[in-house]
Amino acid sequence: MDFLRPATLDEALAVKAERPGAVPLAGGTDVMVELNFDHRRPEALLDLTGIGALAEWSITDGQVVLGAGVPYTRIIAELGDTLPGLAMAARTVGSPQIRNRGTVGGNLGAASPAGDTHPVLLAAGARIEVASVRGTRLVPAEEFYTGVKRNALDPDELITAVRLPAARGLEQFAKVGTRNAMVIAVCAFALVLHPERAGVGAAIGSAAPTPRRASEAERFLAAELPWDTPGALPDSLKRRFGELVAGATEPIDDVRGSAAYRRHALAVLARRTLTWAWNDHQERGKSCA
Repeated sequence: MDFLRPATLDEALAVKAERPGAVPLAGGTDVMVELNFDHRRPEALLDLTGIGALAEWSITDGQVVLGAGVPYTRIIAELGDTLPGLAMAARTVGSPQIRNRGTVGGNLGAASPAGDTHPVLLAAGARIEVASVRGTRLVPAEEFYTGVKRNALDPDELITAVRLPAARGLEQFAKVGTRNAMVIAVCAFALVLHPERAGVGAAIGSAAPTPRRASEAERFLAAELPWDTPGALPDSLKRRFGELVAGATEPIDDVRGSAAYRRHALAVLARRTLTWAWNDHQERGKSCA
């Protein structure tokens, strides 16, 4: 196995074009596990850790451009107010050591249905920036996941950044695991409310072959929320929202949980995150008043 370490993004793209079978290595939190268990034996590893441009982020015209190599720890510390949903998800990833190394770019590259950041990217309407020697293109998050651990990357492409709106709405993330930390999600859910335009983003993880948006639940909630009316939400509305989220799933039985449990848990997470987000909306309204 060859170990390739380009110094610039242009060099990395040139190598990827010449050797499309080379596996990108950033944090290594997924790739090294697969190597250690002999689940993968690529022809080469393409080490991206020396490319400074991938470890930067910026905000332009209300859009965050998050480099694919920015680790979770920095998302939590530097972008907690700007990308609160993504920071919430980042806090649930592994241990401190994993969060120091792991990246959103790596999560996307692995494309595991249980990846913690995927529901947030979907709910927030993120776009994935991918590049090759042929140029750069933006892939909407909902088009990026093509199957179990499969994504929309061409063989010569690398993930360079994620573009998503700086927080204008109310964002929540929650997941269920077999313990409180260092655990793969049994299921996960992200919710984004946009009161200024009566919009909703909702997405599930670890409950279908790919992470996916709960589109019917989004449409229902956008139409039924009393956006301009203060007060608690009716239990019937929260319950129906939970049912629609559970209905968007396509789960399996595995060692972490049954399909029935995943549906039930996601309905609960949907109701909880909606309550939290709506309470935040009410508090914002009081502050403005």
